[in-house]
Amino acid sequence: MVSKHKNRWLRRWLVVIVFWAVPVAIVAVSEIREEMAYNAVDLDRALNAWQFTDAQRAAGAPAHCHGRADEARAAGCPADVLTANAQRQQDARNEYGVRRSTLLAYLWHAFVGYWVVPAVVLFLIGVLIGMLRRALRRPPGKSPANHG
Repeated sequence: MVSKHKNRWLRRWLVVIVFWAVPVAIVAVSEIREEMAYNAVDLDRALNAWQFTDAQRAAGAPAHCHGRADEARAAGCPADVLTANAQRQQDARNEYGVRRSTLLAYLWHAFVGYWVVPAVVLFLIGVLIGMLRRALRRPPGKSPANHG
């Protein structure tokens, strides 16, 4: 009779953990999509925005400098405007990379905190209950070593 239900708690634990992974994954995917969409729009806005000095405005640079740097270069944007905005655009790309890595670190901590830690806690509780049940099932004073 003992062997019939030997690993029932382990199977139940696995089922609970697998089903618990579904809402955790749904929240993670939703968070990734939402945050990365926001970050992509912000990056696109930063790469398509141009800053001009008064002299560059007077020279008509805003008419030629639009879109990303390659598009602006092809449209005849002056080199001094491209150079002046290149650092700001590179900073925007770097910020996008930082946001992306921060999001991945956040999601890793959320995965550990919302899935791994509960899984380990439930497993340890199951082991503890199993050990208590086993200890309470054996009569005191009798052990298999004394029968030999």
